[in-house]
Amino acid sequence: MDTLVEEVRSNLVDIAAQAVLIFPQVVLAVIILLFTRTAANLVRRGMHKVASRTLKSLSLQSLLVQTSYAATLAGGILFACIIAFPDLGFADLVALLGLGSVAIGFAFQDIFKNFLSGVLLLIQEPFSIGDQIIVDSYEGTVIEIALRSTQIRTYQGELVVVPNSIVFTSPVQVMTGRSHRRTDLAIGVDYNTPLPHAVRTLTEAARSVEEVASNPAIEVDIVGFGDSAIDMVVRYWTRSDQASVRRLQTQVMLALKQACDEADINIPYPIRTVYHFDQEKYSDNARIEDMNGRSQAPTQSSTRT
Repeated sequence: MDTLVEEVRSNLVDIAAQAVLIFPQVVLAVIILLFTRTAANLVRRGMHKVASRTLKSLSLQSLLVQTSYAATLAGGILFACIIAFPDLGFADLVALLGLGSVAIGFAFQDIFKNFLSGVLLLIQEPFSIGDQIIVDSYEGTVIEIALRSTQIRTYQGELVVVPNSIVFTSPVQVMTGRSHRRTDLAIGVDYNTPLPHAVRTLTEAARSVEEVASNPAIEVDIVGFGDSAIDMVVRYWTRSDQASVRRLQTQVMLALKQACDEADINIPYPIRTVYHFDQEKYSDNARIEDMNGRSQAPTQSSTRT
């Protein structure tokens, strides 16, 4: 029993001695970590200034700033580990990182998937900060493309954070990918309206709106014979941002309505024709006599709609 106590005491003394020896190194490592955080923030600010002057793409600027910040943090952490544990050689550190990356990869595979997707999005740049996009049923303005997620501000003012893996693997509709986009506005005219006259009237009405683009030209197509009207579509081009599209759609609709009123072109309400039959003449309860004088109910062969 005394031997066991002495052995435990000896081990505790050795541990305490080693702790005293490595205490300055641990303190120095903590100081390095604190300095690393400050240095990473300084590097991020400096790279932001350099990137804003040298790169025009906001996405590439963001990629350069974020990767430099992450690289500075990683380098400081590795240096602190070497200072705190001087017996840890470079080969041991590489082996430790290899084993750790496998374990961390399984545990945080979604995080790494989002990280790699974010890097590819920033490099390929299918859309930029400030673009209006539709992705996974969300529509709005891109306000940030980070290494983990993409932030979208919806038109209602809500903030949506979409993981980059979803953005990268889903179809993305970039509404502001071009300077102009087309709006198709449906309208119906009365069947008694001369169609060439209607086409000219609607074209001139859409052209009268100041911010509607003249190139490509305005188109008015006759698309079908509806139940109550001849269906037409006015196609015109505006700036691609959502605010311009909505504002000009209202102006075009006002211009079309005013032009139709001035040209005596009727935009009809839905019309239904209802036929009424003489119930005494076509009574379902009437009974007739057959040739043998027997009474029977009439055969019902009519179809009702």
